[in-house]
Amino acid sequence: MTHAAEKRLPYLRLLLLTAAALAIHGYHLCAEDGEIYVPAARKLLHPGLYPFGTEFFTSHGKLSMFSPILAWTAKLTHLSMDWTLFAWYLVSLFATLASCWLLVRACFATERARWSAVAVAAAVLTMPATNTGLLLIDPYLTARSFSTPLTLFALASCLERRYIRLIAIVLLTAAIHPQMAIYLIFLAALMRLAEVRKRSTHEKAPALAAAGMLPTGFQIERASGPYREALYSRDYFFLYNWEWYHWLGMLAPLAILAWFWRGNVRGTLPGFRRLSFAMIPFGLVSIAAAAVVSLPMLEMFVRLQPLRSFHLITFVFVLLFAGVVGEYIGKDRPWAIAVLCCVLAAGMFFVARQTYPNSPQIELPSKTSTNPWVNTLLWVRRHTPENAVFAVDSRYFKDPEVDVHGFRAIAERSELADYYKDGGVVTLFPALAGEWKQMSNATYGLNHFQAKDFDRLRSQYPAVSWTIVHGPAPEGMDCPYQNQGFAVCRLNATPPDAASN
Repeated sequence: MTHAAEKRLPYLRLLLLTAAALAIHGYHLCAEDGEIYVPAARKLLHPGLYPFGTEFFTSHGKLSMFSPILAWTAKLTHLSMDWTLFAWYLVSLFATLASCWLLVRACFATERARWSAVAVAAAVLTMPATNTGLLLIDPYLTARSFSTPLTLFALASCLERRYIRLIAIVLLTAAIHPQMAIYLIFLAALMRLAEVRKRSTHEKAPALAAAGMLPTGFQIERASGPYREALYSRDYFFLYNWEWYHWLGMLAPLAILAWFWRGNVRGTLPGFRRLSFAMIPFGLVSIAAAAVVSLPMLEMFVRLQPLRSFHLITFVFVLLFAGVVGEYIGKDRPWAIAVLCCVLAAGMFFVARQTYPNSPQIELPSKTSTNPWVNTLLWVRRHTPENAVFAVDSRYFKDPEVDVHGFRAIAERSELADYYKDGGVVTLFPALAGEWKQMSNATYGLNHFQAKDFDRLRSQYPAVSWTIVHGPAPEGMDCPYQNQGFAVCRLNATPPDAASN
């Protein structure tokens, strides 16, 4: 194979792997963190949406170019936002696999090792990254869908010593996901150290890079009140809550990467050892930082989430480990890698169906859905005013039928804060804690409210004009939608307490 041919991307194979990954892992409209990222894009496209409670998604949105990119795409292509999300998800899926290819090309000398690495990665894309609360790739679109392939591409550029391209990618990553850009800068410094580690003048690179991670505007004090509740609802933030198997999932990859660095692994290029070496201090510094911020007086720093670095460490480990397996096993048994990928893919497909049992595997944009909750939200989108404000049970995200689909992101309507997803926003933006706690308490148990309870809710929040009840429609209320176990109801225009004033 000529040098020019080797530098070309194998587009057809990567497209086939993209299609396979989509079939294995699926796609779900506005699930999980899509509830945080997508409403900001919808509001940019249609400013009349979400007149209430925007602080729970614009806090993230104004720190990233993710939402403007989606809004600009929808305007330029005249696609609906739902189709824009799906199109960008396909692009991000292909970009992730292409970045994997570029990275393993800089680490392995043989085609079998490279394709083994990319194929295994495609089969396990939605596996969890130890106990970080993150998946390697989400089966829905978020800012991580863009930052992950960019980060892998940046690492490949660093290994190839394409430093101008590396700087450009870091800046683009920072515009989309600032936190990942910090990790990337730190890791790039460590990779540079791996190349020149014998020169004492460069040995301070990690410390200098780590200094860039130091926060500003944080108080050295214990978290308290509603913010403490939100913070401790994410128990994986604190290392002392981790079980032994979480620690094994974190430390075992670092041990194997250390072996890769020190060993003489067949069929590898210098980039393999550089990358393996860099991941070790990257992980150890992250663990040390997580241990420090878990101290009681430093709880306010926990929201920096230093262990998010293990998202990238896990991804790189999967690629390198699968490449080594392919190099050693695939030489004499090429069918073994295909069997391995099929077994992994079958397991991941099973997990995907268990995670979203009430939803199609691939949720193409449509006016209706087989998921009763999503179908209810699509009805809300079409039949209620744009300025409507909804009250939904604040714990709705844990209802089995919901399949973790977000209200705001699909219904395109405002709501009082929910406990789980908006609570995640609060962990990063403590100023929202009081408002979040008050709203989520007001709608706790809403599925069992009677008419008088809704009148009381309207007295507390006069802006609320509609509600969704999971269960029978409350007696005496106007509920134009009652289907598949959900009821959409209007609330009285003037609550009794307000009328008496």
